[in-house]
Amino acid sequence: MIIIGIAGGTGSGKTTVVKKIAETLPPDHVAVIPLDSYYNDTTNLTDEERRNINFDHPDAFDWDLLLKHIQLLRQGIAVEQPTYSYLISNRLPETIHIEPKQVMIIEGIMTLLMKKLRDLMDLKIFVDTDSDERLIRIIKRDILERGRTADMVMDRYIDVLKPMHQQFIEPTKRFADIIIPQGGDNEKAISIIKKYILQEVKNHI
Repeated sequence: MIIIGIAGGTGSGKTTVVKKIAETLPPDHVAVIPLDSYYNDTTNLTDEERRNINFDHPDAFDWDLLLKHIQLLRQGIAVEQPTYSYLISNRLPETIHIEPKQVMIIEGIMTLLMKKLRDLMDLKIFVDTDSDERLIRIIKRDILERGRTADMVMDRYIDVLKPMHQQFIEPTKRFADIIIPQGGDNEKAISIIKKYILQEVKNHI
């Protein structure tokens, strides 16, 4: 099994990079584990407390559960991945059944933050995109998918996203084996990564 970690700021193009890597492999050879699925269970909180959650702080994530699931997958044991809804700021009752695959991709803003998780990775990637471009993507995404207004998104970017990025996400760049500038638009970098993964898959057969 090859475990790949893909990190980068919100709106950097991580999902695009993941899709382009995954499409190189047969569907039954790859599985994606989104860090967003491992936000903490907030059932015990009030609606107001949920609305005040800082989703860009490490404390928002259930790291223990994520680490446990990756360790189980490495051992060849399937897991039930949580699902999370930004609309209710809590986990949904449904889970997603994840079988161990030849290539497991962990994707999220702080994927490279936790040393115990990094130590399980064979390849660590940081997707690096200009902050202005990320902001435009965040505004479009949050209006369409998370029910926020443009003003809400910009206020949140200034008050939360930008300082959290500088404090927790940007520093993890130093742990990356490969940094991809321009995110999912960097076809050359993605092509090199694809070739590396295909070669590693062959080596593990």
